[in-house]
Amino acid sequence: MLPTPSTSHVDVNLVYEPAEDSFLFLDTLSSVAESSFLKERFGHDPQGRKRDVQSPSPLIVEVGVGSGVILGFLTAHARQILGRNDVLSVGVDVSRPACQASTDTVHVACQAASNGSPESGWFFTSLNADLTSVIRPGTVDVLICNPPYVPTAEVPHTLDIRTQAAKISDNGEEQNPIAEEANLISLSYAGGTDGMEVTNRLLEQLPTALDSKRGVAYILLCNQNRPDEVVQRIRQWGADWTVHVVGRSGKHGGWEKLQILRICRGGQPAS
Repeated sequence: MLPTPSTSHVDVNLVYEPAEDSFLFLDTLSSVAESSFLKERFGHDPQGRKRDVQSPSPLIVEVGVGSGVILGFLTAHARQILGRNDVLSVGVDVSRPACQASTDTVHVACQAASNGSPESGWFFTSLNADLTSVIRPGTVDVLICNPPYVPTAEVPHTLDIRTQAAKISDNGEEQNPIAEEANLISLSYAGGTDGMEVTNRLLEQLPTALDSKRGVAYILLCNQNRPDEVVQRIRQWGADWTVHVVGRSGKHGGWEKLQILRICRGGQPAS
């Protein structure tokens, strides 16, 4: 079992704390079935031989990186999971505290995993941005997203939160800027109608963001997101697209049954 990155430095009042959904991602990505899929896609041929070392280094992007526990895990254990350590990883989040926390998490994870040996990949940075807006189209090889999936009346908007935080308090003093960041944590769970408003936006961006030949996305859904309908919608993108459920969890709180979809052009079914 590969070690989980430490997040003891993360302020959980500002950044989403790793939970069942986060750990489901770790278990799924490191499973024999999914690691074999990724190694064949990026590291080895079906006979187990290493592919041409001159093939482009994979770019891993986690959208909504949060604490960085998932990106840190995948980057730190790149050789074990993808079959190569010449990977570059990037995090993206609308929350500035999450960007800082994830940067620290990935750095610590890579240092702990390497321990003098070249096991981990290369972490670039975490970018303060919305979804894939700052990513060059067609460059993402592995996209990971644990989105805000809880059904809510609405999705909070970053601009509205920042405007609210800048208002003058009752005593006439300007609020502490930390109030803005504290409210940003709501963006980590509030998914709007069916919990799908943010995920739907990301799904629309996937065909453009992913590398046209080897790009693959892993996206988490809960039972109230109507995952069967999401799968059917993706299958309507065209015959070259495949989508499979590659990770599942039990029920939590009576309804939060989680699953992870693997979405890509081509690719064999999940084991």
